[in-house]
Formats: sequence, structure tokens, C-alpha cells
Amino acid sequence: MDTSQTITSLKGIGEKTAGLFAKLNIRSIEDLLHNYPRDYETFSQPSLIQDAACGELCSIRACLVGNITAKKVRNLTILNFTAKDTSGEIFMTYFNTPYIKNILKKGYFYIFRGIPQKKNGKLIMEQAKIYKPEEYFKLMGVLQPKYPLTAGLTNHMVAKAVKQAFTSCNMEKDYLPEWIRQNLQLEAYSQALEEIHFPPDYDRMLEARRRLVFDEFFIFLLALRKCKEHRAGLESGYPMMDVAQTKRLIEALPYSLTAAQNKVWMEIKRDLMGKNAMNRLIQGDVGSGKTILAFLALLMCVANGYQGAMMAPTEVLAGQHYETMRKLTEKYRLPFRPVLLTGSMSAKEKREAYEEIRNGEANVIIGTHALIQEKAEYKDLALVVTDEQHRFGVRQRERLAGKGEGVHVMVMSATPIPRTLALILYGDLDISIVDELPADRLPIKNCVVGTEYREKAYRFIEKEVGKGHQVYIICPMVEEGETDGVENVVSYTEKMKSILPARIQIACLHGKMRPADKNKIMEEYAAHNIDVLVSTTVIEVGINVPNATVMMVENAERFGLAQLHQLRGRVGRGESQSYCIFINGSGKKQNFDRLEILNHSNDGFYIAGEDLKLRGPGDLFGIRQSGLMDFKLGDIYQDADVLKTAGKYADKILDEDAGLEKPENKMLGKYMENVLNAVDFWTI
Repeated sequence: MDTSQTITSLKGIGEKTAGLFAKLNIRSIEDLLHNYPRDYETFSQPSLIQDAACGELCSIRACLVGNITAKKVRNLTILNFTAKDTSGEIFMTYFNTPYIKNILKKGYFYIFRGIPQKKNGKLIMEQAKIYKPEEYFKLMGVLQPKYPLTAGLTNHMVAKAVKQAFTSCNMEKDYLPEWIRQNLQLEAYSQALEEIHFPPDYDRMLEARRRLVFDEFFIFLLALRKCKEHRAGLESGYPMMDVAQTKRLIEALPYSLTAAQNKVWMEIKRDLMGKNAMNRLIQGDVGSGKTILAFLALLMCVANGYQGAMMAPTEVLAGQHYETMRKLTEKYRLPFRPVLLTGSMSAKEKREAYEEIRNGEANVIIGTHALIQEKAEYKDLALVVTDEQHRFGVRQRERLAGKGEGVHVMVMSATPIPRTLALILYGDLDISIVDELPADRLPIKNCVVGTEYREKAYRFIEKEVGKGHQVYIICPMVEEGETDGVENVVSYTEKMKSILPARIQIACLHGKMRPADKNKIMEEYAAHNIDVLVSTTVIEVGINVPNATVMMVENAERFGLAQLHQLRGRVGRGESQSYCIFINGSGKKQNFDRLEILNHSNDGFYIAGEDLKLRGPGDLFGIRQSGLMDFKLGDIYQDADVLKTAGKYADKILDEDAGLEKPENKMLGKYMENVLNAVDFWTI
């Protein structure tokens, strides 16, 4: 069997099950094999209740005593019961799980797996997983893969399908040249693939992961170098002159540009007036003032008689950029004639926008991926600005730049990547850094606390909402069961509705929602029709809501520091004091120490650097991936050394054999052809 076949060719997977896999973008056997475990579970000997450490995942063998009681709080059903062993008792709580009454019997022993906490002097465990002792003991001592799931698809179903794929498929040959594998002592590809799913032990899992992470970085960087060759020395088709309008706008603004903004503006201006097409990354912390630099570049472009385009990662953010530009245009009488172009617009609205773009009536086009659709024909596109560069990727910005000949490209990112890594990852771009925040910005007040602080945090949230402000609550997971002992958006939203007064409007947001539903929620939040938004990290680059003053991050220990810093950049955007509460769900001292860095610094570049130093081997799967570049396994902070090594080897192989034509590189060359033609790769 070939790995390119659909997963329905595997025994036991019909159309219905294939539909569930498709929700996770798994359609072929190859997709299935590259759907790596997001964690591994190890089942240790159950502990006595008295030995269970608060805040840490553990298993307890205990007997159900007394009756299971149920109470209803609004639309939330809460079940409670007590379990005992020879050393003590623990109180168990479950939300919206009425079936538990049918599977548990009084007087029987079960193994409860979850995170114990102390509340009002009592030991409690919420939403613990329940095992029969004989089931649990079978799982002990083995690394069990845990896969990303969706409703209706269990971990057992995924693992079973993966095992069948390995036994019935012919694995592809290794495309990595033998000399690279030997130099770096990397496992064979097929071995690494099998051992990332079913590792014999922890060390072998690390070796398998090292091989696959190297591949991700190496292939990406090879493709990036190819892209750089294409744009290197590309002559500008749109030479520009300095214009008075930009100087007048800078002088008229109600604030002064920082020294860093002025420096970067000079670099942008020099590029636009130069002989070659600009290809520049503007990297700056959240709130450092990158957007005004983009608007100045677009102003210079339209004042020279050309069109400019600005692409944002979400419709809400595109809409906010459009409204900001419209207000600036009216206030300062600027020559902008902006038009908005997004996927959710009606066919009639799109037709009208396309016509304005084609005939040049619109000189700034702001939107999402709709900007790069075939129907969007530009009259005189000279400058392309992409916001949050890593959300689009190389091919997408190339497609937009391809709407004109020798177009200037400017990309912006608030992701604080240390310069050494940025030079590797953005090797096709010149880099400018806005490393200074405006002087009038109030620093965010941070605190790192344990789970016992939650009740106080809820009261604080209620108080801030009472003042007319808004709140974000971030959870690592979408649905219950994705990870034991970790807060999830769906359950947490229901819990908050039962805790906070009914007058407070609460909604949830996560990446599994349909794009139209996500946009609706974000728009409602931006319009202040929602007070508390419970979300995953999808809000990281989502919206600008100056009225939001509180962010609470549950299980903050599960995230990288750089990502937490970006998340808190959603607050502190208005005139009121803002606050960020990081809840350490593990209770471990080393996690408190790590999170304390956020407590003492608001400098994203410093934090990113510290993140590089602090990650250890044990954090590989415990800490949530940064999300940067959307690598499946690789994390640029955790795997910084592998990234640097991959960069060296990508340069070396292209220096010696640019066309990948030598016999030892032929398989790699063939593989790269497929990669460069695959749209999926370019969304990295």
C-alpha cells in the first residue's frame, strides 16, 4: 500500500470516520503518519491520597463512598462524591458529565487521574479521568502517544489507524543525503517516523524527534534560500521620490515618533527610493508602533501615484486597519482612497471592490487572503505590506508581490525572535527592529500565582467589568479530554457563566470554530457586546481592543514565555491600567521561577532570549508550541540549536550543489520539487 492513498484504504475506516479525520486535515495515510503525538502519557504506580502533591498530575486508587450528588447552576450540572483509601479522603467534582452516575458503583475501587487541589481545607480533584484498576495496570510503564482529537474521534482510534498504516504501507526512502545523516548521527527517516508515534523509551523518542525536527527546519530553509535567489537584486519597477506628505503627517500626529521608529522609517524610505525592490521585515514588540510606519510607507507610495496593499491575518484586524486609515485620511486630509477586501464580503461588494482596484480608483487595498485571489487585478501595485508575517508564509506574500513587477515588500511581526534566529528564519529579508515603546504607554501590571488565587481573580475580573472594561481568559485546550488536568475553553466558559453574575456577557473563541463564527465573536468583542472572552491563543494576532484591561492565562506553564508575552500584548492598549494574571496550574517551583521572568520584564526580545536558556528536555511536549511558522514538531525557541545546524547544512549543500543534481543529492532534489509545488508547505 502507498502512503499517498486515502485513509479509507485502511481497514475499519469508512466515510464517516474519514470525515472525522478530515476535521484534523488528515485525508491520506501520509497525513496520518505526519499527525504526530502532541504529548505522551506515562502511567505510574497510583499513590495514596495523603501522598498526592497539590497542583501535580497524579493517579489515586480509591473507593467510592456515599452517594453521588448532583446540582444545577444555570445550565451547568455539577456532580460531587467522596472517594477514600486507607490514608484519607478526596472530594471529586465533575461538570456536565451526568453519565458518571451510571458507570460508578458505591463500594468499588477506581483509579482517578487528575490534579488535586486544596479548597477550604479539603483535598479536591476536578474532572479526573476514571479507570478500572485492571485497565490502568495494563497501561503502566509504557509511553502512550496522545494525539490531537476532535469530537467523535478517540485517541485509541487514531493510534490503531497509525499502527495499521505502519504494518501495511511501503515507507518512502530516505531523501536526506547519507553524509548529512552520518555527520549529525540522525536516525533513518522511516525509523524516526515509527518511533515518534510508538517510542520504545524516552531517549529513543528524543532521537526520533531530533531527526524529524531537523527535517522540518532543513526543508523549510532550503526553500527559503531558493526564494531569496529569486528576489536577490530584483530591480524595483516602482522607483519613488521623497514626498512632503509623510513629513507633514509625522509633524501633525498627536505624539512624536520614538527614536527607533524614526530610524526604521529612514530605512524604509531609503528602500523605497532605491534601485532594488524592498524586501524588509519590520520586527517590533506589541505596541511599538509598527502600524504607523506601514501607513507612512503606503502614504509615500500613493503620493508617488502608485497603489499599495496591506494584508492582515484576520478579517477583524483588516477591518480595524481600514477604519484607522479612513479616520487618518479624514483628520489629516491624506490622499488615501482605501478599499476593504475580505472573504466574507458579498459577491456584489467584492465586484465593486475589484472594479475600484482594477481601474485605480482605490489606491490602498486592505484585506485578508482575498487580496491574492485571481480576481483581484491591480492597476499599479507598487508596495505590499503583510501584518504578522509568520501567519502567511513565503508563497502567499510572493503571490501578492507577483501582482506587479518588481514590487516592494514590507512584512511586519510582533513576534520577539532573537536576532540570531531571525536571520536564519527570515533569511530572504532585510531586518529592521523597533526596539522601543512609546513613553506614554502604561506598563502592564503582572502577577504569577497558583490555582488557589482563582477565586480572588474572578472577583477582580467582576470588578473590572463593573468599571466598564473587558477581559480575556486564555486556556491551552479547546475541549475536555485533550490533555488531563489542563483547562479547556468549552468547559471553562460554562464554569465562568456559573460563577460570574448573569449580567456579565461571556463567550468563547477557538480555532476549531468556522471562520465566519470566529469573526462574528471577535467583532462582537471589539464592539463591547461581550465582556469576558474565553479563548485559546487564536486571539494572539486577532484584535485591537483598547478597552480590554485584564488577561488571565490558565495553565501558563504550558506556554512558551515569548508566546505569553505576545498574548498579554492584547491588553495595555488603552489609557487605563492593565493587568495580566498568569496561573501556574502545576504548582511546581521551577515553573513559578520561569514565569517570574514575565513578572519582571515587558521587553519581548529579552524574554525570548531567556526562553532559549530556560527550556529543558522535559519541556518538549509539556510547554505548548510557540505556533511560529506552524512547524509540526519544531519549536524555534526549544530547538534553537537544531535550527542553527539546519541553517548551516542548507547553506553548505546549496553552496556545493545549487541544483541538487549530484548523485547523493538527487532524492533530496526530487523531494524539494514536490515540496516547492505543494501549496500546504508554503502556508508555513
